[in-house]
Amino acid sequence: MRLTTKATAAAAALAAALSLTALGSVASAAAPAAKAAPVTCSAAVTKVTVDQVDRPLNHLLLKAKNTGTKTCYAYGAPFLRFDDGQAATPWLDESTPQAVVTLEPGQTAYAAIGTSSPDGSEGYQAHKLGVHFANRAMNGSVGGSAAAKLPQDGVYVDNSAYVTYWQTSASDALQW
Repeated sequence: MRLTTKATAAAAALAAALSLTALGSVASAAAPAAKAAPVTCSAAVTKVTVDQVDRPLNHLLLKAKNTGTKTCYAYGAPFLRFDDGQAATPWLDESTPQAVVTLEPGQTAYAAIGTSSPDGSEGYQAHKLGVHFANRAMNGSVGGSAAAKLPQDGVYVDNSAYVTYWQTSASDALQW
């Protein structure tokens, strides 16, 4: 009788362990998959385009669409290089947003580019635009350069040119 009780107890323990394992498997299958960690936006995970705008005058709208599979952070403002310029186009500090622009896959960040002003000088017709994305510290760039296609006839740029910080909407970017 003692053997039967031990065998029954062992069978019951085995059944309980199997049911807990099965419940754990069901719970694991039902739990949402862990979301991939966000990355810094770069030329590798975005498509960069430039649009001419009617207003404000002497402005372009730069767009960066997250084409990757992970969320990316668009830190600061883009580093822009027109043609073979020696220095990056200055950032417009007044345009700093309240938070880092976060792009889910398929979303777009916007930055306005002021190309010239009546106070500017040393102007020229630019035909190429290189775009680099800022690192988290905003003291350098990440990844390679993205080429943004400018209008066929080029764009007049002078030493008053600037670029805004990344914004979540075109209207926010173009208010500067």
